[in-house]
Amino acid sequence: MPYITMETERLILRPWREEDALSLYKYAKNPAVGPIAGWLPHTSVENSREVIRDILSAPETYAVVLKETNEPVGSVGIMFGDSVHSADMQEGDAEIGYWIGVPYWGKGLIPEAVNRLLRRCFEELGVKRVWCGYYDGNTKSRRVMDKCGFKFHHTEEDKLSPLGDVRTEHFTLLTKEEWEKMNH
Repeated sequence: MPYITMETERLILRPWREEDALSLYKYAKNPAVGPIAGWLPHTSVENSREVIRDILSAPETYAVVLKETNEPVGSVGIMFGDSVHSADMQEGDAEIGYWIGVPYWGKGLIPEAVNRLLRRCFEELGVKRVWCGYYDGNTKSRRVMDKCGFKFHHTEEDKLSPLGDVRTEHFTLLTKEEWEKMNH
């Protein structure tokens, strides 16, 4: 799939570049950001550069860049098939994941980015259903899902997180039909 750039009112969503490592480290080193989503805080600019190379360079993974400052302050991505962790995945399903740096919490930037990714999923990529998951206690992440029209689907208990601890994960779902009703 080609790498594309998308715009919203306040954001540019574009592929991550290695020269974003300093900005990525600035926000991803904060322990309030990664662990609640299942990943470790970044330890250095070099660590962030490796994450850009190995993880954030995946297709359909985008830096959330503020138009105002041209600085990447978070990440959003669409994952397909094998990378999605819900047991109920079907053909034509995708999952959206996201995070944003603490100074930008509560400003509606991630719902803005997620809404653009939903449009990409349903209008450009032919996706039928989009999943979103959050770990127990991650109310900020759940609020994004609520704002974007996701509906609670199911809970999976005793799941091993990527950090090796056991958590409860809640899954929400948005179908193309529900999305079209909200947007037309």
